[in-house]
Amino acid sequence: MKICALLPSGTEILFALGLGQQVAGVTQFCDYPEEAKTRPVVSRGRVDTSVLSAREAAEITKSLDQSGEGTYVFDTEWLYRERPDVILTQDLCRVCDLDSNVVVKALADFQPPPKLLYLSPKSLSDVFNTITVVGDATGTRADADALVQQLQSRIQKVARRSASAKRKPRVFVLEWIDPLGASGHWVPEMVALAGGKDELGTPGEPSVLLSWERIFEYDPEIILMTPCSCRIERTLRDVHTLARREGWWDIQAVRDGQVYVIEPVYFTRPGPRIVQGLEIMAELLHPELFTDMIPPQTVVKLEPPAQKDRLPEELAQHFRPYLRTIGSLGIHREDLLALPERH
Repeated sequence: MKICALLPSGTEILFALGLGQQVAGVTQFCDYPEEAKTRPVVSRGRVDTSVLSAREAAEITKSLDQSGEGTYVFDTEWLYRERPDVILTQDLCRVCDLDSNVVVKALADFQPPPKLLYLSPKSLSDVFNTITVVGDATGTRADADALVQQLQSRIQKVARRSASAKRKPRVFVLEWIDPLGASGHWVPEMVALAGGKDELGTPGEPSVLLSWERIFEYDPEIILMTPCSCRIERTLRDVHTLARREGWWDIQAVRDGQVYVIEPVYFTRPGPRIVQGLEIMAELLHPELFTDMIPPQTVVKLEPPAQKDRLPEELAQHFRPYLRTIGSLGIHREDLLALPERH
């Protein structure tokens, strides 16, 4: 079987089901697991977020979408040459991945046509359904069921522990910095499971743009930044735009140093690693309940600067790699290995 994955989450699902050898084509963003980088790239983005500012990327993306050009280029020559048996695509977001209409048009003359799977989850249960759909289509349903059971077990473990939290902090998940975008789809659900409340996100619906005034009024206690397709270092290049907004330093999360930039792949890719995103979120929201959930180089944390150092253009310099401490004891995360295991 020859499979083409036109979205990173699809690629991650395929490899998790042991189908890596059957993956014949991927997108330029399919970088996990490492082996995925060795597959032919058949879909590339027109907007390079690594060099553009958040505002520039948003404006160019909007212009391409309105013009009908689309934000991705599809290698149809590869498609006709390789003729995959199964293609994974989506119709959830034309900005995040290749528009499925482009794929359907390219397959118009195929006889027989390949099996086309639409992976467009809007909730965590939908994410698990996509895994079983891929399992059914590839003859790996037993493996898919086992994977889903394992992922659900981890979610239940987080939910049980977070339910014992004394309070639920106000959380704002920032999915785009300029313009300001709140979370949507499965992310607000993740916040609730992790023991927080997100009154700005919309469960099961696309991410929406918000005014700064609305965010300021909400006064989040914790801010999690997970801009789509932006690594940590890329996001830090844009944080100065937040510091220029009136009242930024008065937000409770900012005053308390509860502002985090997280690698977005754990939140924006609805595949197996979405559960790891939940675990990361749980530790950030309730460090008194969760430990060792955050992989190295995954999170950076704001260390609030002194009043005299509050220059917007220098805000990025005040983010430090996440270092876990427990209460006033000052026990660092790497020292936890010496502590008795918690149950």
